[in-house]
Amino acid sequence: MPPSSYNHTSPQDVWYVLTAIPGLEDSHTWISIPICWMYVLAVVGNVFLIFMIVTERSLHEPMYIFLSMLASADVLLSTATAPKMLAIFWFQSMGISFGGCVSQMFFVHFIFVAESAILLAMAFDCYVAICHPLRYTTILTSSVTGNMGLAAVVRSFIICLPFIFLVQRLRYCGRNIIPHSYCEHMGIARLACDNIRGNIIYGLTVALLSTGLDVLFIIMSYSMILCMVFLMPSWAARLKALNTCASHICVILMFYTPAFFSFFAHRFGQKTIPHHVHILVANLYVVVPPMQNPIIYGVKTKQIQDRAILLFSRISTCC
Repeated sequence: MPPSSYNHTSPQDVWYVLTAIPGLEDSHTWISIPICWMYVLAVVGNVFLIFMIVTERSLHEPMYIFLSMLASADVLLSTATAPKMLAIFWFQSMGISFGGCVSQMFFVHFIFVAESAILLAMAFDCYVAICHPLRYTTILTSSVTGNMGLAAVVRSFIICLPFIFLVQRLRYCGRNIIPHSYCEHMGIARLACDNIRGNIIYGLTVALLSTGLDVLFIIMSYSMILCMVFLMPSWAARLKALNTCASHICVILMFYTPAFFSFFAHRFGQKTIPHHVHILVANLYVVVPPMQNPIIYGVKTKQIQDRAILLFSRISTCC
C-alpha cells in the first residue's frame, strides 16, 4: 500500500494481528498450558462460588453479594481475553477485526474499572462491619447493596464508553501488528497516524480519577479499620477483626499490583522493562487473580467452607 493511501484506511477495513508474547514465540505452547488450566479453574471456581451464594440463603449478606459481583467480573474478564489468547498460542489465530478488537478493548477496561469499584464496596463493607457493627444492618441494607453494585456498573460504562470513540476517530496508516495477546486502548491508539495525545490524557485521567481514587479510598478505609482494631481491648478481638478482612486485602493486592505494573510499564517503562515481561504479566493478570479469588475466600471464609462441604456431601450421597 503506497504511503499516500495510508490516510484513507478505514478502521472498519482493518484487521489486526495479535502476536501474543513477542520474544517468547518458541515457548508459546508451554506458556499456554498453565494459562489454560488457570482459566478453567477461574471459570469453574467463580461459577461455583456464585452458585453457592445464590442458592444459600444464609449467604445473602452484603459481603457475599459483593463477592458474587467480584466473581462475575472475574469470569467475564478471563473469558474476554483467555480464549483468544489460547487460540493464538495453539492455532496461530492471530487475526482480529477492528470491531472485534475494539469490543474486546471496551470489555477489558469496563470490567477492570467495575471490579475496582466492587473492591472499594467490599472495603466499605469491612469498615462498617468493624467500625460500626451495631449499625451494620441499617447502613448496608439490601437496597443500598444493590445500588452500590449498579453504581459500579454504570460508572464503569460511562468512564469506558469514550474509549470506543477515541479509537474510532483516529486515522490509521496501514500498521496492524499489536505486540500483545489481547486488545487494549493504547495498543490500538499507537497504530494510528494521528496525534494520540487525547487518548493518552484520557487514559491517564481515567487511571487517576477512577482507579486511583478507588485505591485512595480503600487505603483510607483500612487505615480507619486498623485504628479501630488497635483500640480493641483484647488480642482475640483484634485477630478476629483482622481475619475478617484478611482475604479482601489479599485480593486487593493481587488485583492492583500487576494492574499498576502493567499500566506504568506500558507508559513509562518501555525502555527499562523488557516488552515480553510486560506482556507476560498482562497475560497472567487476567487469569491468576480470577483463579485465586475463590480459593482465598474459600479458605478464609468458614460459611463458604461449610456450604461447599455440605454441597459435596449431598452430591456424594446421591451418587
